[in-house]
Amino acid sequence: MNRFAIEQPPVVAIPVDGSEAPYPVRRVYCIGRNYAAHAIEMGHDPNREQPFFFQKNPDNLDPSGEFPYPPHSSEVHHEAELAVMLKSGGSNISIEQALDHVFGYAISLDMTRRDLQAEQKKLGRPWEIGKAFERSAPVGPVHPATRVGHLPEGRISLKVNGDLRQDGNLNQMIWKVPEIIAYLSEYFKLGAGDVILSGTPAGVSEVKRGDRLKAEIEGLGAISVNVV
Repeated sequence: MNRFAIEQPPVVAIPVDGSEAPYPVRRVYCIGRNYAAHAIEMGHDPNREQPFFFQKNPDNLDPSGEFPYPPHSSEVHHEAELAVMLKSGGSNISIEQALDHVFGYAISLDMTRRDLQAEQKKLGRPWEIGKAFERSAPVGPVHPATRVGHLPEGRISLKVNGDLRQDGNLNQMIWKVPEIIAYLSEYFKLGAGDVILSGTPAGVSEVKRGDRLKAEIEGLGAISVNVV
């Protein structure tokens, strides 16, 4: 007998490389403008300022390899990112202990309705309509840190139909992964299943139906995503 008033929604789970047990998702945090060159291309100051975050929904994460072009938008951009998957959490985590809470890492895309996001910015409104829409975060398998280690540096790139659009290095993050975890934990009680998208390098650009995206992060391989 179902103990809930309605049918229980399915748990969002991402495949784990080398394991039959998937990674369950609790929350998704995204840091904005975390690479200086990307901040500049978006018209902002690249200096190290207080970080800011927005959220996607757990079921926005999509490992299917397909990205359905969303309605009500005519300008959708790709943003290649390192996703950080937590195995534990808490409040006021120190920078020195932050990586102890990391289960693993994955390649992800923060797909963005740039036109709708720009409208919300002008109006001083939240970005969710431009960021947290259905299947807006294609993601690859989770690679456990026990196997790949932590990733303070490494090439991150994205190609569209074979043409290189984004090309950076994880060491170019303004706020590093331990700092992101520590800062977030001052404002949220982090927990197992939390996913953090850590920002994107310069070169974000528009995608069209029929495009094939290939995102790569050194140490994690590559993922391919078809825009349909």
